[in-house]
Amino acid sequence: MAEPIRSRLHHALRHPRRRAILNTEATKLMKPTTAIEGYRSGWRDEVTEALYEVAADFFERTLVANREKYEKQHMVDREVWLEAGELGLLCCSVPEEYGGGGGTIEHDLAVVEAQSHSGDLSWVNAAHSGIVAHYLVAYGTEDQKRTWLPRMASGEVVGAIAMTEPAAGSDLKNIRTRAVRDGDEYVIDGSKIFISNGQQADLFITAVKTGPGTGARGISMLLVEADRPGFSRGRNLDKIGQLSADTSELTFEGVRVPVSNLLGATEGQGFAQMMAQLPQERLFVGMSAVAITELALSLTTRYTKEREAFGGTIWDLQNTQFTLAEVATEAHVARVFLDSCIERSLDGTLDTTAAAMLKYWTTDLQCSAIDRCLQFFGGYGYMREYQIARLYQDARVQRIYGGSNEVMKLLVARAL
Repeated sequence: MAEPIRSRLHHALRHPRRRAILNTEATKLMKPTTAIEGYRSGWRDEVTEALYEVAADFFERTLVANREKYEKQHMVDREVWLEAGELGLLCCSVPEEYGGGGGTIEHDLAVVEAQSHSGDLSWVNAAHSGIVAHYLVAYGTEDQKRTWLPRMASGEVVGAIAMTEPAAGSDLKNIRTRAVRDGDEYVIDGSKIFISNGQQADLFITAVKTGPGTGARGISMLLVEADRPGFSRGRNLDKIGQLSADTSELTFEGVRVPVSNLLGATEGQGFAQMMAQLPQERLFVGMSAVAITELALSLTTRYTKEREAFGGTIWDLQNTQFTLAEVATEAHVARVFLDSCIERSLDGTLDTTAAAMLKYWTTDLQCSAIDRCLQFFGGYGYMREYQIARLYQDARVQRIYGGSNEVMKLLVARAL
């Protein structure tokens, strides 16, 4: 199953615009180290390691190098998607017959990990490759898969998932966007908010009510193309953090789509589809949280050992050593828990409860660890020119999207 991924990597390394990547000292320094020498995640192999290195180089050259530009325009350039497609970084776990990498979720996670270790979350490929693509793989018709997946894998088409509404966040049963059947078409009216990739997406998998008054059984998922009459994008939302990631309001006013755009064999399957896919989404959030916690620890350890104060370095102070020992321990516990969830996902046993535990605990840890780390930078930690400051402002939303952490705790409690 990994062979197509391997072929894509070989193609990427032969690309005329590429420099040598693998086994270079530069890329080895990109990956934060942990306090546990010799620990290696059981799901990793030489292919995922190679994919990580290709992705790490890509993010350094694109996202990190252009951070100020992308923050000012509140989105990445479309060329980022196209180059990522050339390098095989999109839709890694989509079957090869539909243009994907033919790998497993571990390969998509390796890309997310590399991006998180870069410290820049401006490119929301996790929604594109890890969520939208997998709705199509799991529930799409053969025609839907062949129409959209190859172009998503190449970066020609950007995907987004449109669930959240002004009056319905984590309470997905309460969505109000309606799709009324009219002959061979659905007519969609409503609005969505906080939609990642909203400004650039060409295809939106949209949660709608096809059976008002029937609760969860009345929800369906429809494919909505961005060029449909009546569809419009609102402003690119002004956020606390993740400034380069486009996040939008969407409006549907009499948008007509063919009945063939329904995901699933019949209406009313949308809520079950969302519940089945959300554990994977939370796995991606957990990977990001753990990797960024590791990055914050690495940055802070290096800084405290270099920063002079009180006749020595900040590292020489017992409080520094105790605090960073705590963060290092918690980061390793989080990594082991994450690895367990990834292995369960690969063998098909990752359930809603474990995914909820992972999402809430690792994102809480991410925010707490970064806060403790930032304190060692003093006033510099509050300056955005320091990476720790950007990690701090970007972290907060992790406890909100993918289901708020309070909702995650309710899900866990239901299993007790």
